[in-house]
Amino acid sequence: MTNQNTHENPGSAGVPARTPLITNTNDDAPKAPSTPRGWHNRGYLPHCDLAQSCQFITYRLDDALPPEVARRLTSELETSPADPAYRLRIENYLDAGHGECILRHQPIATIVRDSWQHFDGVRYDLQAWVIMPNHVHVLITTRQTSLSDIVQGWKSYTARKINISLGRNGKIWQADYWDRYIRDDNHYAAAIEYIRNNPTKAGLASTPEDWPWTDVSAASPGSAGVPAREK
Repeated sequence: MTNQNTHENPGSAGVPARTPLITNTNDDAPKAPSTPRGWHNRGYLPHCDLAQSCQFITYRLDDALPPEVARRLTSELETSPADPAYRLRIENYLDAGHGECILRHQPIATIVRDSWQHFDGVRYDLQAWVIMPNHVHVLITTRQTSLSDIVQGWKSYTARKINISLGRNGKIWQADYWDRYIRDDNHYAAAIEYIRNNPTKAGLASTPEDWPWTDVSAASPGSAGVPAREK
């Protein structure tokens, strides 16, 4: 994300009306969410999971990267975890549209969008999001629920609903996710611009407004910032 420009009225694409989530049955009832974990390692990189922190989250469909590419990128992560070019390579692969790309279908995209909106204002505050054909980006400000529980809740709920919608069983999402805490207002503005422009960058739309699965209308400058890391 390199664009640091802000927009007073960035706009959002024509987002279809919200569809309420189906109420969980007793069998579906979620566990009580855990609290934020603070600074911790999950694999190779440090992660910031703090209450009231702004987080840029990316997760992808299980088939979004060809197996040989996924293996090579995993090897690169092990040897050069801090290389900024690594994330760019992943983003370029994802934007190329590998895999079945089931998120391009309206019923599937609706399931994903509704999963974000369901706990908006309760477990987190939803700032901006975009649904691409094989991956998603979402920007939230956390409250008192751990980031891992938030993302796991999204993925487990949507995997079940997507499989029902498609009339099949199988793995839907990658096993993990990418998260990046938003450091300051410039970083926040760049994240919003990335979300807004991702569909045009990937050649899916001529303008950001042409893509129906983007919403930056809740973006709020000044939402960035995270407590300093403890030594």
